[in-house]
Amino acid sequence: MTELRDDLQLIYDWIPAGSRVLDLGCGNGELLSALIKYKNCSGYGVEIDTDGIIASMERGVNVIQADLEQGLQDFDDNSFDILVLSQTIQAMQNTETILRDLTRVAKQAIVSFPNFGYWRNRLQIGLLGRMPVSERMPYQWYNTPNIHWCTLQDFDRLCAKNRIRVLERTVMTGGKRINMLPNLLGSLAFYRVG
Repeated sequence: MTELRDDLQLIYDWIPAGSRVLDLGCGNGELLSALIKYKNCSGYGVEIDTDGIIASMERGVNVIQADLEQGLQDFDDNSFDILVLSQTIQAMQNTETILRDLTRVAKQAIVSFPNFGYWRNRLQIGLLGRMPVSERMPYQWYNTPNIHWCTLQDFDRLCAKNRIRVLERTVMTGGKRINMLPNLLGSLAFYRVG
């Protein structure tokens, strides 16, 4: 198997072989391509960026050009086994709508996002008095696509408010899983919800 980015590898590992997968904000199709090739999965990517669509197609991924802000009304209930929303939810206006649609369209969803509660982010705000910039969040405050900053506790509360069950949660920093003080020590959060 080809090497996936560390965050995509964790998502790949969570998806059972033979699953029907919808990858929202699929970028260049790297994850879905690996799932199709090595795990006999089927599915589609959804992407708005033309370069991402072309790259996905070059990898042999079926991709639909769509704006996720319009929701997932074109997809029937339970039409997929797994829905992936990798590092995209924090860039969406209608976070609750897309979150509810995730669990309508698929039996389970995997959502990942940068954890704004990570200690380095807190330090940059608290000591330096400026918005955090890091490897996982390489943008300045004025050009970031991230419009909703959240922590693990924020996402837990949002799931509870919308009666979405958290089945599994993992956090990573620098490609390593973090078990202790995840909201403080984890830079990237992964949730499996249903």
